[in-house]
Amino acid sequence: MSTDAMVKIQAAESEKFQTDRVITISAGHAVHDTYSAFLPPLLPAFIESLSLTKAEAGLLTVFNQAPSLLQPLIGHLADRVSLRYVVILTPAVTATAMSLLGVTQRYAVLALLLMLSGLSSAVLHAVAPVIAGRLSGKSLGRGMGFWMVGGELGRTLGPLAIAAYFRFWPDDLSYMPWLMLGGWLTSLLLFFRLRDVEGRPPNAGSGLPWRQALRAMGPLLVPLVGIVIARAFMSSALTTYLPTFLAEEGAELWLAGIALSVLEAAGVVGALLGGSLSDRLGRRMILFVSLLLTPILMLLFLAVDGWLRFPILLAMGLTALSVTPVIMALVQESLPDNRALANGIYMALSFVLRSGVVVLVGAMGDLWSMRQAFLACALVTLLGLPFLLLLPKRQP
Repeated sequence: MSTDAMVKIQAAESEKFQTDRVITISAGHAVHDTYSAFLPPLLPAFIESLSLTKAEAGLLTVFNQAPSLLQPLIGHLADRVSLRYVVILTPAVTATAMSLLGVTQRYAVLALLLMLSGLSSAVLHAVAPVIAGRLSGKSLGRGMGFWMVGGELGRTLGPLAIAAYFRFWPDDLSYMPWLMLGGWLTSLLLFFRLRDVEGRPPNAGSGLPWRQALRAMGPLLVPLVGIVIARAFMSSALTTYLPTFLAEEGAELWLAGIALSVLEAAGVVGALLGGSLSDRLGRRMILFVSLLLTPILMLLFLAVDGWLRFPILLAMGLTALSVTPVIMALVQESLPDNRALANGIYMALSFVLRSGVVVLVGAMGDLWSMRQAFLACALVTLLGLPFLLLLPKRQP
C-alpha cells in the first residue's frame, strides 16, 4: 500500500467516532468518579464525628481540588509525551485514597488523603478528555458528552455506594478500605484495553508556546471565567451540600445520599444530550437554556417538601449538569493544536474557582442556613447569562 493511501486511511480514521474506545475511557472515568463522589455524602458523618463547622467540611473539598492547579502543567506535558499509563493508574490511586477516609480520625490525615486523590483526579481530567476527544473525530461535542456520562454516572454511583454502606454499617466506617478493590480491577482492565492507544496524536508537533497559547485562548477566557463562577454556586450547592441540606431539613443520611444520586443520574442523560445537541444547535444555545432554567428549578425545589422534591431534582440534574461537555468542547476548539493544555487551563480554573465558592457556600450555610444559601446560589447563577454574549461566535 502506498504512503498516500496510508495517510488517507489514517485521516479517515481520525474523523470517525471510535465508539468502543470512547466508551472504555468513559467507563474508567465512571469508576474513578464513583470514588471521588464518596466525599459529599460522608461530610455529615465527618461533621458529627470530628465536630466540624460546615465551612471546615467545605474546606475538605478545597484540599481535594487544590492539585487541580497543576492541570495546565499536566496538560502542557501531555501535549508532548504520552501519559496514557499514568491515566490508566488513576482509578486505583483515587480508590485507595478515598476508601481510606473511613479509617482516619484526624482532620489533617483526611486532608492529605484528599490531596492524593485530587492529584490523581487532576491527571485523569487533564489528559483523558483530550484522548476521548481525539477518538471522537468530528463529533467532539458527542465525545465530550460520552466522557461526562462517565463522570455523572460515577457521581451517581458514589453516593449510592455510601448510602448502601450506611444502611448496613451506620456507625462504623472501618470496613471502607475494602472498597478500593474496584479501582484496582478497573486500572487492570484499562491497561489491557487502552495500552495501544496513543496518549497524544501520532506525529504531532510540540504545539504552541505557553504565551502564544494563552493569547489564542484570550477571547474565550473572560466570558468563561464569568460563566464558571456563576455555575459554581449552583454546582457547589447541589453536588457538595445537597446531603447536608437535606440532613438539616430532617432527612436520614441514606435518603440524603439517594437524593444526590437521583440528581447525578439525571446528569448522565443531561451530559449526553447537552454535548450532542451542542454539535447541532450551537454551544451558546445549550448554555443559555441551562443558566436560565436551573435557578428556576432550584426555587421550585425550595418551595416544595418531601417526595415532591425528587422529580424537581431529576429536572435540575438534566439542566444543571448538561453544560460541562459543551464548555469542554468550546475550550478544545479554541486551541486545537494544544488541546491538553487548553483543557488543563479550563479544568484548573474550574476546580480552583469552584473550591473558593464551596467554602463560601458553606460559610453562608453557617451564617444563615443551608436553605438561605441555596436561595442565594440560585440568584447568583442568573448573573452568568450576560457572559454568553461575550463568547466567541465561531461555531464547530
